[in-house]
Amino acid sequence: MRFEKIKWCLNKKKGIRLVEPNDSISNEYLKEAFSDFEMVEKSNLKWKTVTAYYSCYNAVYSILMKIGIKSEIHDCTIALMEVIGFEEEEISFLNFLKKERVGVQYYLNDSSLEIDKEKVLGFLNKCKEILIDLNDNKINEIRELLEAKDE
Repeated sequence: MRFEKIKWCLNKKKGIRLVEPNDSISNEYLKEAFSDFEMVEKSNLKWKTVTAYYSCYNAVYSILMKIGIKSEIHDCTIALMEVIGFEEEEISFLNFLKKERVGVQYYLNDSSLEIDKEKVLGFLNKCKEILIDLNDNKINEIRELLEAKDE
């Protein structure tokens, strides 16, 4: 597991912090994720990459808001994915999209990558499944795990 990264994130000012769980904000992030997904098809290649990443990222963040976890460092958010129910392939996919997004957005890399919209949609649906399966016991288990790592 990514516990070393999580522990590092727990000690950073804008890293992982426990906050009050918020279903309303969680729902807004999920709506934003699907809104961004709609833009993937309408954008040029550079912005397809950017919107695909943020679509997936916001869907993950919606889960964190439901649990009551705030993270302003993208690598810290991604580090939490294993804890909240993602498989290694899904974590690698979001890391890949992040790397591509940084390349086209900040370094003006050639954006010849065609985004696999079905894979992005599958990722969003996985996030919805995780949200549906979250109950108070699972939320408390995740929060207790993070509290223990903070010590």
